[in-house]
Order: sequence, then C-alpha cells, then structure tokens
Amino acid sequence: MENQIVANFELPGTGGTLFRPADYRGQCVVLYFYPKDNTPGCTTEGQDFAALHPQFAALGAKVFGISRDSLKSHEGFKAKLNLPFELLSDADEQACELFAVIKMKNMYGKKVRGIERSTFVLDHQGHIAKAWRGVKVPDHVQEVLAFVQTL
Repeated sequence: MENQIVANFELPGTGGTLFRPADYRGQCVVLYFYPKDNTPGCTTEGQDFAALHPQFAALGAKVFGISRDSLKSHEGFKAKLNLPFELLSDADEQACELFAVIKMKNMYGKKVRGIERSTFVLDHQGHIAKAWRGVKVPDHVQEVLAFVQTL
C-alpha cells in the first residue's frame, strides 16, 4: 500500500466535521484505525496521540482517529479523554475496506470480525508514506511522530 495515492472517500467526524483525504492535500495526515471507543488499548492510544498532539501540530500534521463506532460514541469518547483532534465514524466500513484493516480476530476464544489496530501517514500529495499494521500501543505514537519528522 505504501506509495499509493489514497482514493477519495468521506467520513463524518466529531465536531460536525466531514473528512475527505483530498481536502488535506498539501498537509501531512495521520490516520489511526482503532477497534473500539472506551476500551483499554484504544483509550491509551488516544491519550498517547493527545499527549504528542502539539508536536504533530507543530509539524503541520493532522491527526484523525477512525473506528466503526457511532458519532455519538465518538463525541463522548473525545470529551472524556479531552482529545485535541477529531474522531471519524466509519460505521459502513468504507475506509476500513479501503485500507484493508478489517480482520478476523480471537476475542475470549471466539472469532470476531474487527479492526486491526493500524496507522497510516499520508504525505503532502496524498500518498501513503508509511503504514503500520497489527500495532502494539506502547511507544507506537512516538514512532509515528519520528516518521512524520522525516517528511
């Protein structure tokens, strides 16, 4: 997927936003896909992106979190964690399919279909500059920031 240009799509976001990749050409964009609002790993990941948000912003990078949760769920999660960036709702899995992040996972011994924690950095031309799949939360956001600093 790296070096591919991202097809345009639209996702509704918190704060009444509507996200379209083409609207961010000329800027670096970090899209992080996470399984579910208000779960331990997703909470930690959101807090880590929030903690480093000033550094991303100083580099001109826009950060967006994406899951299949509803906008209502996202609004509550964003407020609870005081996240300084928008969360995008992909209830119909449009972006999840485009980025191929839906996987069969084991949860408590059962096979379930869900989002594989993944992060994508889009460069100023809208190409996927870097992709991380099967992300482990500890130190991940620092790794993403270090990559963004190279662009």
